[in-house]
Amino acid sequence: MSAPAAGSPAHVAPERRAARLRELAAVFLRLGLTAFGGPAAHIAMMEDEAVVRRHWLTPQRFLDLLGAANLLPGPSSSEMAIYLGYVRAGWLGLIVGGVCFVVPAALLVTALAWMYTRFGALPQTAGVLYGIRPVVVAIIVQAVWRLGRAGVKDVASVVVGVAASALSLAGLAPVAVLLVSGITIAVARGMRAVGTGSVPALLPISPVVAAGAIGTPVTLPSVFLVFLKIGALVFGSGYVLLAFLRADLVERLHWLTEHQLLDAVAVGQVTPGPVFTTATFIGYLLAGWTGAAVATLAIFLPAFLLVAASGPFVPRLRRSRLVAMLLDGVTVGALALMAVVTWQLSRVAVVDLATAALLVASAILLLRFRLSSTWLIVAGAGLGMILSIVRAH
Repeated sequence: MSAPAAGSPAHVAPERRAARLRELAAVFLRLGLTAFGGPAAHIAMMEDEAVVRRHWLTPQRFLDLLGAANLLPGPSSSEMAIYLGYVRAGWLGLIVGGVCFVVPAALLVTALAWMYTRFGALPQTAGVLYGIRPVVVAIIVQAVWRLGRAGVKDVASVVVGVAASALSLAGLAPVAVLLVSGITIAVARGMRAVGTGSVPALLPISPVVAAGAIGTPVTLPSVFLVFLKIGALVFGSGYVLLAFLRADLVERLHWLTEHQLLDAVAVGQVTPGPVFTTATFIGYLLAGWTGAAVATLAIFLPAFLLVAASGPFVPRLRRSRLVAMLLDGVTVGALALMAVVTWQLSRVAVVDLATAALLVASAILLLRFRLSSTWLIVAGAGLGMILSIVRAH
């Protein structure tokens, strides 16, 4: 086994490691409070902070971690926060990065759940979303452009990226798009035979977890098992999460109504941070404050365990010729998925001339002047509220 590289967390003096942990906490707490727009936008903001502004890692290593995160079940943006924490400050950084990204959103969602149960409705957020959505699309466009310059290396990458986008738009599952992209790139670069045994075993084995809590009443252990299963099995976007939540909580266990589930998903969409904090809202509805804490812990726990198990091996996987080509293909597939998300979100975000102008202005400020995405999010929210008030009067 090779020794850790100089400059890696293992070689950092204790005082420098403490400074790195404080920096990690500050960055991911801020992202947890301002990262609107879903996984693609979160990853774009992380790339801006970790690669462009702070130079924690190279674009290629960021793409390798993104490829690994996309092959794992669970919330990909939270897994990227955990990976980046590990790269920057080792095992403690792994915990700090993930916890600081998740906790602000979870606390905000818990507060909204309290308001929901007390008043029976959600606060009005239309104005905030009106201004934030175009900014989020611009942030994703910026990330796709920058990461694409590092990840698209040849004509085969372009062809596979276009095909992966078409497959995604046709409805193919995200994990299938990633695997097809990885294998296709490997074959296109001269591999005569790619056996399934050569693919890194990054998928969890969780049949025991999947069988838990069937037909049980609402108790803290049953809530934990249900959300642990979901965290260990869900691939892809928040829409896939919605399918799992509906199948388990509405149809099988009858813990929620359709209306409650839609309200829970709405909270996950309109709050910053990971969409999986939808579980926090549902946990509060089911069992109060402790239910919120248990559901949050359960749905994010597999992400921490999977990243901890795979994180040390990602650089070694890159040194294998076969796995490196597979990772390159998975990266192209991930970029294609981000491009598709950009297109889909833009159709929702750009509803009039004002939102179109906001998108274009945000893209110029990001790509030309490298303005911080955090400030653009805040400005977009403020403009959206002002415009909604003006229109109301």
